[in-house]
Amino acid sequence: MSYRKEDILNILKYSDQRPVSGEELGEQLGISRTMVWKYIKSLKDDGYNITSSTKTGYILNSSPDMLYSEEILSGLKTSIIGNKIYHFDELGSTNEEAKRLAPDEDEGTVIISETQKSGRGRMGRDWTSPRGGIYISVILTPTIPASHAYHLTLVAGISVANAIRNLGIDAYIKWPNDILINNRKVCGILTEINAEIEKINYIVLGIGINANVDTGMFPSELKEGSTSLKSELGKPVERVSFVQNLLYEFEQEYIKFKSKPFTDIVDEWISLSDSIGKEVSIMTPSKMVEGKAIGVTKNGALIVKKDDGKKEEIIAGRCIYTRTS
Repeated sequence: MSYRKEDILNILKYSDQRPVSGEELGEQLGISRTMVWKYIKSLKDDGYNITSSTKTGYILNSSPDMLYSEEILSGLKTSIIGNKIYHFDELGSTNEEAKRLAPDEDEGTVIISETQKSGRGRMGRDWTSPRGGIYISVILTPTIPASHAYHLTLVAGISVANAIRNLGIDAYIKWPNDILINNRKVCGILTEINAEIEKINYIVLGIGINANVDTGMFPSELKEGSTSLKSELGKPVERVSFVQNLLYEFEQEYIKFKSKPFTDIVDEWISLSDSIGKEVSIMTPSKMVEGKAIGVTKNGALIVKKDDGKKEEIIAGRCIYTRTS
């Protein structure tokens, strides 16, 4: 959206339903009334409900359920995360677009798409991305060893769980990157890194949330184990305000991550964990580990106690619950 349209939108938003004339808008922005009319028409085409009167002016009645950057930026209470937001109607993948943009963007830049054609989860699995969901990637440049990049998956998990809990819904984290509500998956997180030896160039953190989607339309293999915020609330979630809150929660956790001992993050993650105490089967890149998840190390690795009594610490893998102990 052009900055002129954004300016007009912000003026109308903060007019508190007071009609704003085309002449007034033109004077504030230094453009003609004809150009104001063209921008208003374009905003209407975007889904904004704007009424007008030749005697009084323009009134913004409602905004579309779209995650436009200016909608999110208006009232966003962050200082780093979301300083710049790119909005797309459709992408192959927000993570892929973020990786394309990352070399030339500042930390905290956010990429949002209304839908994804080729959304991805961990270990190359597809992520179904229908309209009504929330698909976000954040560009980060932390000064940490590349081997610690996976810590940010924990940070993101806490942030998403807290944002959902702010809606009044109990959300928990299934190790390593899923958010559950009533034992059903509502969110997945994908952390990707670009680094040279131990120097991080950038990290792209992808978050996909089933917000206002009908999970009954998901493929059969996903339908049973999935839920959405809309389903849990019994009504659609206001996506713009939810994203604003999510970015705020993430920034708070990210600041904590960079300024305090990582054990603080681990303790918070444990308090939200759905996995500790469960019997699990974990497929790592090299082997299968089975046993009981009994804790998390101070470095964020899952501790699994195997049937032979030996303990194993796992940094990454696909976790399946076998039974609840």
